[in-house]
Amino acid sequence: MGSVKEYFSSLGTGVASLLKGMKVTGKEFITPKITECYPENRLTHHPAQRFRAELKLIYDAEGNHKCIACGNCERNCPNGTITLETKMVTTPAGTKKKKLDNYFYDLGSCTFCQLCVSNCPTNAIDFDNDFEQAVFTRSKLVKKLNYLPEKPEPEPTPEELAKIEAERQAKIAAAKAAAAAKKAAAAAAAGEAPAAPKAEADNKEENK
Repeated sequence: MGSVKEYFSSLGTGVASLLKGMKVTGKEFITPKITECYPENRLTHHPAQRFRAELKLIYDAEGNHKCIACGNCERNCPNGTITLETKMVTTPAGTKKKKLDNYFYDLGSCTFCQLCVSNCPTNAIDFDNDFEQAVFTRSKLVKKLNYLPEKPEPEPTPEELAKIEAERQAKIAAAKAAAAAKKAAAAAAAGEAPAAPKAEADNKEENK
């Protein structure tokens, strides 16, 4: 008797599930269909702003970017999509600085996880929503994001030059003071050295 009850119970559950599914199917069957006329509507239809299609290096109106070549994006990429090539340059102030030379991005291996964007300290990169990225060869999926020539370092202002010169003079003065102190300590040590044998001689006389 129990098996018969279980049979009809499972049968009722299956019928209820079937009716539920048919309800969804029937609703979609009578819903008006929308056909996207792509690519005819390319100029009027745009994907969502948050859609991730391709990584971009952000340039301002003057052709400058904020990348400082720190390498955070390259280190945080889980599958080696990003490759940075950097170089050391000498600024007009005479200091060394690391700059971006080449920024390569392999769209074919990108998982669009956005770890590179979220870990960028200067917000220099972001994902574009242009989904039309189909090409015929894999080599074209590797893109150089810094497509504009790198600009030279700006000339320092008179205030910056004065500050640099003051820091240089302070370092020179500190080095001279340290050298003088070392020389004085060495001279004092040399002056105390002959006094030791004399003290030993006095001790010998007292022992006699």
